[in-house]
Amino acid sequence: MTARVVVLYYSRNGATLQLADAIAEGLASVGAEAVMRTVASAGEPASQRDMTISLQDLEQCDGLIMGSPTRFGHMASALQQFWETSSSSWLRGVLVDKPAAVFTSSSSMHGGQESTLLSMMVPLLHHGMLVLGIPYTVPAIQTTAAGGTPYGASHVEHAAGKQLSQDERSAAKALGARVGQLALSLQSRS
Repeated sequence: MTARVVVLYYSRNGATLQLADAIAEGLASVGAEAVMRTVASAGEPASQRDMTISLQDLEQCDGLIMGSPTRFGHMASALQQFWETSSSSWLRGVLVDKPAAVFTSSSSMHGGQESTLLSMMVPLLHHGMLVLGIPYTVPAIQTTAAGGTPYGASHVEHAAGKQLSQDERSAAKALGARVGQLALSLQSRS
């Protein structure tokens, strides 16, 4: 049996989606399944590629990794709106003790990445999830000149360009692998 980890993201211009895909690679590298999900935004359709998240996805997952572009130091409103519909899941504790992590992208180095990552952790903590970051033992965290923080994976467009830098990709893959390993370990104990 494999661990199913939801990779929940909102991406307008593709950078956050690139991080989501790298995280999915990291999940696959340890034998976990990436369940790619997105949210729709007012006036914009959801992804043409991935399904829109449902509360049932929360019940069926063994972990969750959430990503958003920075929006004034916070997650995109479409993700916040999803969490505001999750009270029934919260009351039943469907995410308690499941591993979680966050990731983000911004156009500039000082675009609010760290505050976005920290604010995205709040609903995950309220749901009782085990929030993981990227340890400094991951070489990409030490060498990056663009995105990647101990709080989660990230991308900085002005530093790396439209495509993820090698360090950004490595950090995202490491984050996916870390969440996947814990999800698999917790699943084997239950």
